[in-house]
Amino acid sequence: MKKYRREPMPSWLHHTIEYLFVIIGSAFVATAFNIFLLPNEIASGGVAGISTITKGLFDWDPAYVQWALNIPLFISGVFILGKNFGAKSLVGTIALPFFVKLTSGIDPATENALLASIFGGMGVGLGLGIVFRGRASTGGVDLLAQIIHKYTHIPLGLCIAMVDGVIVASAAIVFDVEKGLFALIGLFATSRTIDFVQVGFNRSKNVMIISQELDAVRLAILQEIDRGATVLNGVGGYTNEDRNIIMVVVEQSEFTKLTQTVKKIDPTAFVIAMNAAEVLGEGFKSD
Repeated sequence: MKKYRREPMPSWLHHTIEYLFVIIGSAFVATAFNIFLLPNEIASGGVAGISTITKGLFDWDPAYVQWALNIPLFISGVFILGKNFGAKSLVGTIALPFFVKLTSGIDPATENALLASIFGGMGVGLGLGIVFRGRASTGGVDLLAQIIHKYTHIPLGLCIAMVDGVIVASAAIVFDVEKGLFALIGLFATSRTIDFVQVGFNRSKNVMIISQELDAVRLAILQEIDRGATVLNGVGGYTNEDRNIIMVVVEQSEFTKLTQTVKKIDPTAFVIAMNAAEVLGEGFKSD
């Protein structure tokens, strides 16, 4: 059967979709913030967390606080980091506080702080994941973390954790320790939901196979599993002998069939399987 290559998406349509992702994602973040996190005083990191704290302390409007912090941070990021963050990130920086203001009149979905931290964190993670799909950001403390990283050389992930940790600790002081713990739950729910939006359910397996029946295993993978394979050169750590390794990526549903096929050919084969979070290319999803 002849395979037809899918025509690439026009660049104007691709950019339009990315801007829609930024706007829709910002709306999700703002809605989750207003119906779950803010009314229950859960400051789970980021500029939104800061605006929750200032709302509790001074009754300042969270939308204005987020604008007041996001825009200078974005400008600082452009000048200090010397990067072109792009128009989409600027849209996200402005759109999120706009939607926070727009949805501020919605009634809270729950007064249970645990439910609010879980579902609020998931809602924020869903929205941020959509924004990231649009290859943009909503600004905020991630830019501050990058600035700290530039001048201190502390790993970026640790800088982000430190900034969010200060916000969560501040929430525990301003409100109470229990609210701070709920904020940590919300922060965790956000990070896991972002991972889900970015990767989805369809995790694949990267499988490494060491076998004395290399050619037979390779042919079985090609013919019975209908997957391509790569043969890598290796050296045995104990024997110091040259040894070839087959690397193949399969869907989760194909993994059992692969291991059964390999063991049928060579019961002594050494098989290592690792999760592959995202696989792009023929036979898998395209970017």
